[in-house]
Amino acid sequence: MSEVRARRPWSLRTRLVVAAVVLIAVVGTVIGTVTTIAFRTYLYGQLDIRLKDVAMRASGPSADGAERLPGDLPHRPPLDFVTGGGTPVGTVGAIVEDDGSVDRAVASTQLEPSGPAPTESPLDAAQTAALAALARDGRPHTVDLPGKGGYRVQYATGVRGSFMVGVPTEDVQDALGTLVLVEVCVTGAGLVAAGIAGTGMVGVALRPLRRVAATATRVSELPLHSGEVALHERVPDAEADPRTEVGQVGAALNRMLGHVGSALAARQESETRVRQFVADAGHELRTPLASIRGYAELTRRGRERSEVGVPPGRRPWGRDSAGPDTRHALGRIEAEATRMTGLVEDLLLLARLDAGRPLSYESTDLSPLVVDAVADARAAGPGHLWRLELPSEPATVHGDGPRLQQVLVNLLANARTHAPPGTTVTARVRPAAARTPQAPGHPPAVLLEVEDDGPGIPAELLPHIFERFARGDASRSRHAGSTGLGLAIVHAVVTAHGGAVTVRSVPGRTVFAVTLPSGPPGPTAPHTSGTYDSQEGHRLITRP
Repeated sequence: MSEVRARRPWSLRTRLVVAAVVLIAVVGTVIGTVTTIAFRTYLYGQLDIRLKDVAMRASGPSADGAERLPGDLPHRPPLDFVTGGGTPVGTVGAIVEDDGSVDRAVASTQLEPSGPAPTESPLDAAQTAALAALARDGRPHTVDLPGKGGYRVQYATGVRGSFMVGVPTEDVQDALGTLVLVEVCVTGAGLVAAGIAGTGMVGVALRPLRRVAATATRVSELPLHSGEVALHERVPDAEADPRTEVGQVGAALNRMLGHVGSALAARQESETRVRQFVADAGHELRTPLASIRGYAELTRRGRERSEVGVPPGRRPWGRDSAGPDTRHALGRIEAEATRMTGLVEDLLLLARLDAGRPLSYESTDLSPLVVDAVADARAAGPGHLWRLELPSEPATVHGDGPRLQQVLVNLLANARTHAPPGTTVTARVRPAAARTPQAPGHPPAVLLEVEDDGPGIPAELLPHIFERFARGDASRSRHAGSTGLGLAIVHAVVTAHGGAVTVRSVPGRTVFAVTLPSGPPGPTAPHTSGTYDSQEGHRLITRP
């Protein structure tokens, strides 16, 4: 079976040139047609004037009111107008009798162009019949005389009698044929010239579009699917002028390439963060897993003094019955498992927040949460000075209480871990400055601050402080640092609540500020304004 090949589509350049040539051809045809019609009308008008003059010479004045002259006057032959001066060669004339018949039809003939004067030659029966068949209304008519060609013939009557006179249309037809030939030649030459010039002009006009296409082609050849891609290809400014159609295409392509470049950069940054995240998570998990494996191997191979001399069937079961080495190993296994469980739970929480899992929102007062978190932090870090500043009114927000509690715990743990003993840590709750209009009946946004007078955060770490596994020390030891997920969880939870968290740090003062949207006021509970001092015990020192 033969396959029908699809016709190759025309390029834009070819379509534009063909369209221009066709348009020029249509315009040329219309102009030539109108010119030919006008010229034909003019030539036939001139021929009709000459025919009318010949008819007047043949018939004389009108016979109305005058006596008609006899047609056989010897001194004035009736058909002398055929060969008389001023008439073209080939003029025909015929006498119309009173009964309407045509008699003695003749035509002027000149045998040689430079010979004697024209002479009469009689018309044959067919030619005479063609003259006799014309309407006798006194108006010019076009007739084809057999053997002689086209004639312009008119019926005329006057004092000399009635005649059929005609003049040949050969000269008019020749002039019209010459005009049509010239128009066709000129139009054809113009179309060829228009095609050649149009091809060049369209090629020059489409050159910017080809440059735009070349830019798009170079971009399509870049390996954009993977790796770090530097998308620097752009359409030149000369082809990106929005005042032209091609410039609009170039400008739109540049904007698209800019968006694609931003998206690729964001993708690469995300991939880098993911790779770093996976590497850090693997590093964090490798340490407790290695510890668990080592202590388990030690427990399996170790020999306890308490088991010496005891029959295998009577050896006691349980941890309390194990020897000190086994108990130490089991304790380390439990500690590392607990550490790994906390790390996995933090990773799971971040994954859920990234997936947009909904939180349990309810009206929550931050003051009790802060009091509990500071009390727990004091128990974990007795070497620090813990201070608490609470407002006199409830600081109500619309949020998830356990998650907000985790935010407080992580911020206080961060201060406890990275600030040396003796550092004063202050947890503060107060209304935030209202930057946007609040709903009627709602208090302004609530600001939660955790401030310490420790050594501060390194300046190079501040832009990345809320990233996952971002830590100021290079150590992976739990005793020397942290897993680096605490502040990332703070940022994720606060963002999920529609709030914002910022940090300001200089040596001697570091402040983490959490701004949360206020919620509807909950049940009023007694609040005491003042500060909580860890050196004074578990009580609030009330201001007067």
